Amino acid sequence: MFGSVLIANRGEIALRIQRGCRRLGLRTIVVHSEADRDAPYVHHADEAICIGPAAAAQSYLNQTALLFAAEVSGAEAIHPGYGFLSENPGFAEQVEAAGLTFIGPTAAVMRVMGDKVAAKRAMRAAGVPCVPGPDAALGDDLDLARATARQIGYPVILKAAGGGGGRGMRMVESEAGLIDAIAVTREEARRGFANSAIYIEKFLRRPRHVEIQVIADTHGNAVWLGSRDCSLQRRHQKVLEEAPAPGLDQDVLAQIGERCAEACRQLEYRGVGTFEFLVEDDAFYFIEMNTRLQVEHPVTEMTAGIDIVEAQIRVAQGEALPFAQADIVCRGHAFECRINAEDPDTFVPSPGVITAWELPGGPGVRIDSHASSGYRVPPYYDSLIGKLVVHGANRAEALDRLRIALDEMRVEGIATNLPLHRRLVRDAAFIRGGVSIHHLEQQLCGSGKA
Repeated sequence: MFGSVLIANRGEIALRIQRGCRRLGLRTIVVHSEADRDAPYVHHADEAICIGPAAAAQSYLNQTALLFAAEVSGAEAIHPGYGFLSENPGFAEQVEAAGLTFIGPTAAVMRVMGDKVAAKRAMRAAGVPCVPGPDAALGDDLDLARATARQIGYPVILKAAGGGGGRGMRMVESEAGLIDAIAVTREEARRGFANSAIYIEKFLRRPRHVEIQVIADTHGNAVWLGSRDCSLQRRHQKVLEEAPAPGLDQDVLAQIGERCAEACRQLEYRGVGTFEFLVEDDAFYFIEMNTRLQVEHPVTEMTAGIDIVEAQIRVAQGEALPFAQADIVCRGHAFECRINAEDPDTFVPSPGVITAWELPGGPGVRIDSHASSGYRVPPYYDSLIGKLVVHGANRAEALDRLRIALDEMRVEGIATNLPLHRRLVRDAAFIRGGVSIHHLEQQLCGSGKA
């Protein structure tokens, strides 16, 4: 058991974790860079410690500074949030070596699931379906690479084994471009992830991005909390999410969900995690597991009725899950819009001072944000300034509430992607449900915006 938590993150997720800790009566320590010194959420914590200059490499990614802050503050656990060091097994090891609790899975499990080749191998062993392709990285034998691609069938996609966030990927339409693509992708992987290993798999032309949220304790219990559809993406970055994923065969979904829970049991996974799939023609193909809290966790909280952050902390304290799979009943429908400080057409970041901040309200409306009127959005970090989440008895009601909430919300002083969201929720294909991961970019190109 622990009584204090250092939050190794910033922005809206730092505030969200603070709220979860306060519900459990835990003391909170927030770290911040010089750029975030005056952020309102910093002053909500029981203690705040500056850990370095604005640059993330010198602050939020500075493991030495974070561990020193934990030591001087008397923190007993560290919550990494998402991004930054949340999926860094070396950091998790250092936290545990310092006698602190890392609120997340073990470093060993993070290493397995952080390597896309090893993750596919582990998932196939647990009966989780994967995208067609070998469970090994491509070697130096180019003739074998050609033969493998032919066996899979073009188009294929090359991916960095240690990649993530949509980086280190290249689609290849035919054998003529394969060898050059292998060389370029390997170099990108080496530069981007300090790991030149790449692998090959089938490229799906019009898939959806569907997620399964899981949580597991240290007593052998694991459950899945329903599905999410995260197909509205630009350059592999999510823009709008919903739960549950619409139009799926529920029997197939239940089978996939149970296989994900079983995989957690086999891995001796602890904490929250997300299995990500590409879904095409009702077939699920595992692509990766995020071994952390997701940005889009609120839509699952709204439908499953479970505080995921609180459950995550309780599991880290050694508690058993207070619910079984039979207790999980997802009700209604929820949407989340990521509100970013960026131009809605070019997606160029828009730092600066927010001069007006008017938020929507009403039944089923939730705002997760650290921003406010007068807040200065720094230029050094991700452009996310908040999440607008709505819940309704069904998808149609939730979508109506989302349209109204987006129309009510007003942010001035900086550019935001609110106009893009307002267009998306009136898009006929999205209203029908089940769009592919290419839909947003195709819509933007079709409207002359890219």
